[in-house]
Amino acid sequence: MSELPVYERFHSWQGEGVHLGKSAFFIRLHGCPVHCPWCDSAGTWHPEHKPDNVDRLSPRKLAEEAFSSGCEIVIITGGEPAIHNLHDLAYELNIRNLPVHIETCGAFPIRGEMDWVTLSPKSLALPLEENLRLADEFKIIVEDENSIQYWAEKLNIPQFNAPTWLHPEWSQSCNHSVLSSITQWIKDKGFPYRAGFQIHKLFQADEQDERSQPVAALCTEPKK
Repeated sequence: MSELPVYERFHSWQGEGVHLGKSAFFIRLHGCPVHCPWCDSAGTWHPEHKPDNVDRLSPRKLAEEAFSSGCEIVIITGGEPAIHNLHDLAYELNIRNLPVHIETCGAFPIRGEMDWVTLSPKSLALPLEENLRLADEFKIIVEDENSIQYWAEKLNIPQFNAPTWLHPEWSQSCNHSVLSSITQWIKDKGFPYRAGFQIHKLFQADEQDERSQPVAALCTEPKK
């Protein structure tokens, strides 16, 4: 059973999407070949994507920690978690009756049985068709007022009939133009589009587990 390079793991609650508010154990893995300039988990980056000089934990230990937390769901994230073989981790979680969620850009095959797939596409590594069809929900990061139109045309999102969350990129979360573009798009289009936000950051929920890494604060002044 191969060990996985773990950046952080902690107990909090899901602050985004359909499962908003659920008690969740997060397993954030090292490694990402995409490197979005606004990434809020850039500490997971490594030029070889799978570093050797970091904490490595067995899928069994990770599953035991998750089970002991009393969480409702387990969320595997990164970095880009799908660059790793997640079969053993998913198996260990499943035999403990823990629902397994993954958040991925969709550009790599998902290895392991997942109960829920959140696909957040990135322009630097477009998602595979197979993953688009596996997605239970989409999360679009709205960097500017043109982002939503770009992804709507690039992926033809309505064809997948899955909730599609429009999240302001965190450094733009006070940018009136970005927020207005989300509001107007939802008013004009309706389903599958939904307004999204990283609610857990407002609560500073993750930081209440000392194993989590600090995150950027909400902007305090409007950005033009």
